[in-house]
Amino acid sequence: MGLEFIKTHKAPEAIGPYSQGTVGEKGARVLLVSGQLPIKDGELKTDIKEATKASLENVLEIVIAGGGKLEDIARVGVFVKNMDDFGEVNKVYEEFFKDHKPARACVQVCKLPKDAVIEIEATALVEDNL
Repeated sequence: MGLEFIKTHKAPEAIGPYSQGTVGEKGARVLLVSGQLPIKDGELKTDIKEATKASLENVLEIVIAGGGKLEDIARVGVFVKNMDDFGEVNKVYEEFFKDHKPARACVQVCKLPKDAVIEIEATALVEDNL
């Protein structure tokens, strides 16, 4: 499923590895991925780099299970306990997505389930094979 990344100079530029917006092809199914904690092999990751990677990998596994792939992810929501981790989150996020730049929001929250340091949700537009 192809995505078009939107860029306009009439709105502020993205301050991280993401786009201002995304548009999917007609006929795509919307896959909403619930927030994913950084749990890998039953262990809650607490290092922000490891935690970001684990949450992103969990999101991708759900997208794949829904018939999609990394390039189908159109939007990502990131919830962090500490906005001071923004730079580290961006580094891992950029390594994970490479040239693919879904629209994104990142907000600091006071508490997450299991006292996690991060939680990530996503929206993907997957091919309609139904």
